[in-house]
Amino acid sequence: MADMSSKNQDICLAMLRDSDRDRYLACLLSPPDKRGALAALYAFNAELARIRDLVHEPLPGEVRMQYWRDLLEGNAHGATEANPVASALLSAIEAHRLPRQTLVDMIDARIFDLYDDPMETRVALEGYAGETASALIQLASLVLGPDEAARSAEAAGHAGVAQAIAGLLLLMPLHRHRGQLYVPLEILAATGLDRDAFLAGRDTTRISAAIEAFAGLGRDHLTRARGVGISAVVFPAFLPAVLADHVLEKAQKTGAAMFERSIQQSQWRRQIRMTLSLMRKKI
Repeated sequence: MADMSSKNQDICLAMLRDSDRDRYLACLLSPPDKRGALAALYAFNAELARIRDLVHEPLPGEVRMQYWRDLLEGNAHGATEANPVASALLSAIEAHRLPRQTLVDMIDARIFDLYDDPMETRVALEGYAGETASALIQLASLVLGPDEAARSAEAAGHAGVAQAIAGLLLLMPLHRHRGQLYVPLEILAATGLDRDAFLAGRDTTRISAAIEAFAGLGRDHLTRARGVGISAVVFPAFLPAVLADHVLEKAQKTGAAMFERSIQQSQWRRQIRMTLSLMRKKI
């Protein structure tokens, strides 16, 4: 059984290497005895994140979400062993006493991704980020050190919002192509835009102002996260969020031009940034 569990964890790591290189590196920079559980959590997150890419309509996406919800609620369909990510996730939950409801809430939050409804308010955005990126940092912290995780919960909340906004900025060209909008409507309204005007991309001055405000919200949360102590034991859980700073700053400078070009740092620069951050224990 232990061999099968290790094999499933290795499969999760291999999946991350292809689908989420930053969290793959975060696993490698974590204590060896924690990597398997972290890889399972991150692979589960990657599976949820890619559902929109795999379906053409929301309903099939909801069916895929329901599979994971049933798994976590003890109503799995078929042999769990047939899905290495599902099997590794359940092993991680049992070994580290992870709260299943937090994972179910993550699934429910991701339902938003399947539709093209706009994000209405900053509060709605922070709630979405809190149940996805922030929750993932907190779950990873529980794997790394359950006692220290509680003391880093506030930092996880803010760092997750910053990381989520950075991720949404990187995906903005794709989301715009699909007609998805994650920039809160109240931020657009403050800059004189509505959903259609933002997605049309013609009013570059106002669009740049909206992007600057959106990225600024992320930077505010990152500043708050930095102002809260993070235990060295759980710090590896925060490593993916370290990369948010560059994205948020670059987005504010790039503005509407983000629709046409990537602001992502090269892979080797991201690796160096994460490694140095781990050494300094600062996000």
